[in-house]
Amino acid sequence: MTMGTRVYLARLAGLPVFDPNGDRVGRIRDAVVRLRTTNRPPQVVGLVAEMALRRRIFLPIGRITSMDAEAVVLGTGSLNLRRFEKRQNELLVLEDLLDRRVTVLPEQDDGVSHAGTVLDIGMELNRNTEWIITRVAVREHSRLTRRGHVYQAEYDRVHGLIGPTDTQGTANLIALLDQMRPADMANALQDLPDARRNEVAAALDDRRLADVLEELPEHDQVEILVGLDRERAADVLERMDPDDAADLLAELPQTEQVVLLDLMEPDEAAPVRQLMSYRPGTAGSVMTSEPVILTPDTTVAEALARIRNPELSPVVAAQVFVARAPAATPTGKYLGMVHFQRLLREPPASIVGGLVDSGIDPLRTETGLLEITRRMATYDLVAMPVVDSTNRLLGAVTVDDVLDHSLPRDWRDRDAHDEEAP
Repeated sequence: MTMGTRVYLARLAGLPVFDPNGDRVGRIRDAVVRLRTTNRPPQVVGLVAEMALRRRIFLPIGRITSMDAEAVVLGTGSLNLRRFEKRQNELLVLEDLLDRRVTVLPEQDDGVSHAGTVLDIGMELNRNTEWIITRVAVREHSRLTRRGHVYQAEYDRVHGLIGPTDTQGTANLIALLDQMRPADMANALQDLPDARRNEVAAALDDRRLADVLEELPEHDQVEILVGLDRERAADVLERMDPDDAADLLAELPQTEQVVLLDLMEPDEAAPVRQLMSYRPGTAGSVMTSEPVILTPDTTVAEALARIRNPELSPVVAAQVFVARAPAATPTGKYLGMVHFQRLLREPPASIVGGLVDSGIDPLRTETGLLEITRRMATYDLVAMPVVDSTNRLLGAVTVDDVLDHSLPRDWRDRDAHDEEAP
């Protein structure tokens, strides 16, 4: 193997996996540790990789030829694509061991034991070509500072690493998950036991949790949200896109909807209430009420500055909608849209009122999904405006809104998807 004799497993998380031809086949998500019946240290038997379509498979450690800071390389292109399932005598490093609260025994008999939290697990190759856990990176608990001393300890000096999971924190797992996109983090959370998943989700900040909830199956969204206290749940809903918040609230009992909407700030709750008032499966029910809206006297330079906002999704930033004041929905008279490519071709001082495309009829709130899909495909659009009977802009339906509501309800559920996979 072209790798060092010691590898720290948490550092592998998120690394790409390549086959012998150099083609990328997935990303590392965890490492599998097998417990042994004697007092011998656990053996690392393989890695868990996430492939296309969110399928997680097992990579035997013997099939891996290289592990470094950049990538994991396989020695074979032949893979068992069966979905990975943890066996009874196995643990996952990130899921089960990271953030464990442990006690590190002293090196000398007259020394003092120290409490700490597991940051990483080190494995080494022994003379029998087995990868064995030999080292544990620990952050010492300190009463004097917020962040205690970090050190490595031999595996046999660490007590509490293997055992019940009620002594496991979340900080280091969240630090690893924070490197992922929201969709990938949501996928990782689905692999955790329910209690662990809810604990990790609750420890995320409101913005990050809102982003992740938007990527989870509905039943997971509901379980995580109802596990929060109501004030926190309302704060998270405020940070979700109004259409996603409306969809999530629609899964809750009516009485709970009322309570959470009342706890939200009035200006944040208003668009959510409005979206929930439309008939399901119509433009009104799936649209976002917060597209990029500009008045006709806005310059191209100002328009480009607006769509550069990193918090905007690509489909929302792909075009601006032009309307008379007021620019908040419902706006004044809707005038048309301008695609970002047109903005890039025009002088910065030009005004968007002279660039609008008004040749495409906007949607009405009652327009159905089939008609929306047909019109988007006809005009090659990623978003379409939605107006009321007086031609005021109410929002926009984006292509991701259409996909979310056209696919089966459980399309985000990895378990359901795996059952359908060959």
